This record gives sequence, structure tokens and C-alpha cells, in this order.
Amino acid sequence: MALTENMLTVNMLLIVFFLPGALANNCGGQTPALNITTRKYMEALIGSCLQIPCTYETEDPRYDSSKTIYGVWMKGGVNFGSNPSIVIFNSSGSVNNKYSLNMTGNLKEKNCTTLFPDIQTSHEGKYYFRVEKGDYRGTACADPLHITVKDSPWSPSINVPSDLKEHQSVTVTCSAFTPCPHSPPQLTWNLQQDSLRQTEKNTDGTFTTKIQENITLSDTHDGYNISCSARYPVIGGNKTAETEVTLSVSYAPRNTSASISPSGLVSAGSWVELSCSSRAKPPPRFTWFWNSEHGDVNVSVEQLYSFNVTEGGEFYCMAINDLGNQTSYVNITIEGPPKADFPTVPIAVGVSVAIIMGLCLVLTVWCFKSKQSSPQQTQSQTGVEPDIQISDGKETKGEVHYGEVNIIKKTPEASSLPVPDSDQASVYAQVKVPTAEKSTTQTAESPENLYAQVKKK
Repeated sequence: MALTENMLTVNMLLIVFFLPGALANNCGGQTPALNITTRKYMEALIGSCLQIPCTYETEDPRYDSSKTIYGVWMKGGVNFGSNPSIVIFNSSGSVNNKYSLNMTGNLKEKNCTTLFPDIQTSHEGKYYFRVEKGDYRGTACADPLHITVKDSPWSPSINVPSDLKEHQSVTVTCSAFTPCPHSPPQLTWNLQQDSLRQTEKNTDGTFTTKIQENITLSDTHDGYNISCSARYPVIGGNKTAETEVTLSVSYAPRNTSASISPSGLVSAGSWVELSCSSRAKPPPRFTWFWNSEHGDVNVSVEQLYSFNVTEGGEFYCMAINDLGNQTSYVNITIEGPPKADFPTVPIAVGVSVAIIMGLCLVLTVWCFKSKQSSPQQTQSQTGVEPDIQISDGKETKGEVHYGEVNIIKKTPEASSLPVPDSDQASVYAQVKVPTAEKSTTQTAESPENLYAQVKKK
């Protein structure tokens, strides 16, 4: 009795694990007469279309490909004999189709691809495919298709290679799921407006629409945002979704700059700080060098270098990362000893004194020359009488005196006497000379007549 119960238990386990077409596959415990290859789950957009990729296989000997074959789609179950309402489409047209589907595949080639032209929320559910050919009926009861319907479109995906570096040429791709290749989405992005759109078939029979662009990377692409939008045509308009990615590009140091604080001249013995900055990805390492008379000397491996100045010269920092390096220079000039003030005031005084002395010397020479020169000017023919003053010699009544005279033009008191023409003309003038015995007051009353002879040159 115990042995019989154990055998019964083993038989039940064998039935569950090894019996083909178990009850769990909706085949009523029988081996499926038909197997289809399609996606188990598919999404559809309201107002758009949905193409179901489908192929089938059967090993039933009753299947004859030479005869007319019809495809049937059922929704919610497989036993349409007891529930004919589950049939929503029959390519034979023998029944009133609930859904306006289009069997685009060639059933003779075992292609059961089907198009749903106008998806609505009522299309959600589980679907089974069946082949009818004369007396043959084969249902893919073990391969149901689940359809879900959504109101918002799928966001496109942007594919960018990893580990981007400057000077690298890469292909950037924007792609979008295409539930219906007869009405693909329109893709646009900010890389190029006229990129060629391509719709490609995937290995599972679905479709993808994509655009591509080749770009050569530089440091300016780091942090650049690439945006791509997919616009799906639907009944009554369009629905759009957008995606954005940020590029991360590695590049060698750029805009390297060295600076000194305090700036300008520095005093020997004072502290200064050298600072270096650079833009690079990954961040750079910094090294400071002093360009001495014996060559370059490594003085620091920090971004900031502070030290006590003893001598000036040229310093430079080098920013380095795995992609390259860049150098920037700075000069330190040590302030010399203070210079004495230039003696401008004494020099100005000296120059003034020299000018005055020069003027005095010129006046003295002029006066000396004036005194040495004899003013031997003759009386003009206009009747102007020169006033002759006797400056040398003794006065003697009734005698002619000779001496140096100065001729000064004045109003004539006596007329000139005519003289004959000769190489040297003599001009005689009457000169009034007071006598020694008389006072000056008597001179005008008893003048003596004297004549002075002046040679006219």
C-alpha cells in the first residue's frame, strides 16, 4: 500500500516537470501545434501605429504550404470555440473583424507580421496567434503577446563613446524607438540640422530611427550639452520627447598663467608668492622652475610657491597632465639702492650766474671797443653843426688848440665854412672858449674866436 502511494507521487511529479505543453502555457495540457517568434511585450503610443514582428513554425504534418493560409488574432484566450468573441481579426474576412489590422507578412513564408494602424487604449491586452489552413488549426498558445498603450512618447537616446579625449574623432548617434516603420519619428538636435535620418531593423524585428554626426573633439566640447528631440506623428498632430547629454572631454592644460604677489619691483630679503593657474582635464600638476645662469632649477612642485627673495630672475611654472603640458613665465626684479636727488637748484643758480657773467663780459667788451674807436664823423651837408668839445690841451688866448674832440650833432650855432674838394676835407667850426681871467658869466659877452680843424674821412 505504501509502495503504491509512493509511485503515484512520483508519477505526478513527472507529469508536472516533464509533460510537454503543461497547463501553465494555456494549451490545455497539449503540445502547442504552433510556435511564433515575437516580442513578448510591446509598447504602443496612442494615436500612432504599431507593427508586430512575427514568424511561426509548426511540425504538424497536416500543414500544407501550398494551400491558402489565413492568420487569426485572438485577444484574452485561445478557446474561441467556446468563446468566439475573442477573435478580433481573421485575414480570411469570413468574420466581422473588431480591429482593423493589416497582415503585412507573407503567411506562406511563415511570416505573420501584423500592423495595428491606430492604437487606442482599448488595444491593451494579451494576444494569441492562430493559423488556419483547410482542416488544419494551429494556435501559438504558449507564446502570448502583451501590448501596453502609453500616452507620452519615448525619449530618444544619445550614444556617445566613452573616454573622450581632445583631437579624437567620434560618432555621436541619436536614436529613437520606432513602433511603426511606416511612420517613423522626426529626429532633430543641436549638432547639425540637416543630419540624415535612417530607420534600421533590429535583430528582434523591431525598428529604430537614428541620426549620426562625426565630430572632432576639442577642449571646448567639454561640458557641451547635446540635445536631441523625437517628434512622433499621431492622429491629429505630433508628440515630442527630448533627451540631453553633457560631454566630458579630457584635454591638455590650457590658459596657463603665472603671477607674482606683490607685483612690480621687490626688495631683496622680502617674501614673495608665485601662483600658477591652468585649465585642464584631468586637473593638472604644477612644477615651478628658476631659470638660473646654470640652467633650469626645480624649486617647487606646488601650485603656490612662497620664498625669501635673494636674487631676481625668470621663473616659470609648468602645468602637466596625461595629455600634455603648458608653461607660463614671470620675472622677479629686485629693487636697487635709492638714488640721490638730482641737484637741480644749484645747477639752475649756476646757469643763471654764468648767463649774467656772460652778459657782463659782452657789455664790457662792447664798451671797451666803443671807447677805442674814434668817432670821426663829419658834419653833414644839411647844415647841422657839430658841437666840438676840447678834452685835452691848455687854453691860451689867441692860440689854436689841437686835441681830441668828440663830435655830437646838435642845432648849429654857426654856419659851416666852405672848403675845397680834396681827398681829405677840412671842416672849420667856430668854438667859443672863455678866457682864463674872466668868469663863465662873461663868456657870452667877450668870446674869443677859435678854430678847430677836423679831418673828415
